[in-house]
Amino acid sequence: MNEKNFEYLSDQLKYTGFGEALQMELKQKLHQQEPSFTLYHETYYEDRVARATLNFNKAKQGDLYFFNSYTVEVQKENIPDVLEHTFYMGKTGNITMKESYNLLMGRSVYKELASKEGHTYNAWVQIDFIQCDENENFKFKQYHQNYGYDLEATLDKYPIKELGNDIFKEDLLRSLKRGNLHQVTFLRGSEESKLFIEASPQFKTIGIYDQDLKKLDNRHYKDIGQILVVYEEVGEHKKKSQRPQSSEDEEPREGSKRRQKRANSL
Repeated sequence: MNEKNFEYLSDQLKYTGFGEALQMELKQKLHQQEPSFTLYHETYYEDRVARATLNFNKAKQGDLYFFNSYTVEVQKENIPDVLEHTFYMGKTGNITMKESYNLLMGRSVYKELASKEGHTYNAWVQIDFIQCDENENFKFKQYHQNYGYDLEATLDKYPIKELGNDIFKEDLLRSLKRGNLHQVTFLRGSEESKLFIEASPQFKTIGIYDQDLKKLDNRHYKDIGQILVVYEEVGEHKKKSQRPQSSEDEEPREGSKRRQKRANSL
């Protein structure tokens, strides 16, 4: 067994979210020197079971093994079929186990990706449950910087208590970028409400949920100061559009109508 290869694969498993529980089994598989092998991992998120099958292949020459991909199965609420997707490992943009669960639950994850030419860029990714590739794997939708979604600016539209603390704010941003549902405190006057939020780049907003994870209407939870500004702008616009015309303005219009009638009769 190649000891350095074992250490590299152990770190790769750890940083992909599989922890250290698979190290003993990984070492046994490497000692067997088979062309390929699989490891299995099971965990719980939000009272749901997520199962992963990890795929390893040996190099054609030498004794090195590579962690190529892992397939995750999870059952979404109110859907009888099990959702399944294979996540491939690369140099950048690797999806962690928790991120894979979040993606299968329909949420979005912010990642550093690489183009075919090797250029790196950042984008929000979300599973497209309608389209599949030739391997029956779900395709991804991407929302790049030019799409115009600014998570921090979006959060500032809501009276979230944690945004007032720089440390809590950074933790919140980091968590939402991983696709997590994150509990925050909404301020409404002297009242505080504990709710869950998620990033929603597709619609350039956030999703808000109650304690039972029932989705709520965002408009009822925006910062009241910003809502009043919008109402004032709408009110001023309506006043201008509904302002009655003076008699001085009306007379030329009547004259214009009469002239139009005469012209039409000629």
